[in-house]
Amino acid sequence: MEIYLSNMKNMSRDNQLAKLRNVIAIDGPAGAGKSTVAREVAHRMQYVYLDTGAMYRALTVRALQEPVDLTEEAALAQLAARTDIELRPGTYEDSRVRVFVDQKEVTDQLRTPEVNEAVSYVAQSPAVRHHMKVQQRQLASAGWVVAEGRDIASHVLPEAGCKIFLTASLEERARRRWEELRAAGYQVHKETVQENLRQRDRIDSERKVAPLVRVPDAYMIDSSCLTIEQVVEMVVEYCKRGGLSAIRPG
Repeated sequence: MEIYLSNMKNMSRDNQLAKLRNVIAIDGPAGAGKSTVAREVAHRMQYVYLDTGAMYRALTVRALQEPVDLTEEAALAQLAARTDIELRPGTYEDSRVRVFVDQKEVTDQLRTPEVNEAVSYVAQSPAVRHHMKVQQRQLASAGWVVAEGRDIASHVLPEAGCKIFLTASLEERARRRWEELRAAGYQVHKETVQENLRQRDRIDSERKVAPLVRVPDAYMIDSSCLTIEQVVEMVVEYCKRGGLSAIRPG
């Protein structure tokens, strides 16, 4: 699996930890607004945005294309090992991270209803999660990264200097996801979206490896009644109070 940024080779343990402390980890359930908030926080602080969820979604796209039995651990492990996933920074016009699977762009396929329904099954695979963790730690090793996902603070980057748990009510998360799908041209019932999110919450929270949890030192933000701008301000101020640089050096 290929991904950009840096790696930990030839870096002392102390230096690794120092770099990883300059990381903002944002966890939370599906539909809480993590990607939007993380992308804006990274822009505001001039950090690098690492969309770990896109990595699982990219592998899910490949699994659905082949297709691969999502209940077969061995098949998912083999798929993860032989799939190249590449993340490229967005442009000024389109700030989304562009995602490529085996040299083919899949950015616009990451949030289809089919991927939304299947991604938690791929993400609960122990082999897939181990493979992703190695790659995600490599990507964050240079520091000054905003990483978002389900297990960033608890499992992938427990050394992160700023930990956020972003959540919202199930109803509000379903409304947001439903509107997102409608804007993309998909015709789905809001009730179906809400039930899918309910199932994803259950799978993400109950999986044996790296379940979705709020770590004790994570600052929890309920975004149900907040605007994106309000959440971003809260995250930036909290991280600055915690000692993280407001602007990435260099």
